[in-house]
Amino acid sequence: MAYKITDKCVACGTCAGECPVEAISAGSPIYVIDPDKCVSCGTCAGACPMEAIVAE
Repeated sequence: MAYKITDKCVACGTCAGECPVEAISAGSPIYVIDPDKCVSCGTCAGACPMEAIVAE
């Protein structure tokens, strides 16, 4: 189960720095998670100050 970034994202970049497999990148206007790289660890969701990352 991959995670996804919702429109609550403010593009702060916190999640990208926390992802152990570098599955998160800057998008326009919000960050995006590559579901093929995501290992469903949930680290990004725990790091997001806006609670914008949810399990898909």
